[in-house]
Amino acid sequence: MTTHDLYNVRPVGPAPGPSPLTPDEERRARATLFTELGDAIADRGWTRFPAYTPEERRRLVDVGRMLGEHWGIPVTVEAEDECAMRLSLPGHALTS
Repeated sequence: MTTHDLYNVRPVGPAPGPSPLTPDEERRARATLFTELGDAIADRGWTRFPAYTPEERRRLVDVGRMLGEHWGIPVTVEAEDECAMRLSLPGHALTS
């Protein structure tokens, strides 16, 4: 028996795995990000958005790909740090 068993301690936090959103919620989240991030990128050539989990990062990469297909120009999606992603048009990418 361990201390965890004695005090009934269990890990807290989201379980790893696929998105906790339903397919309809996922579609609506992507549509909202497409509109909001697309507007911000169109205004200044780039935007940043928080992404704390692998699922959130994958969603932003997919939205960047969708924006690039919609506009016919590539949208770069890069990790700024462990908490944020940057989406940008050519000429507005992060510099090393």
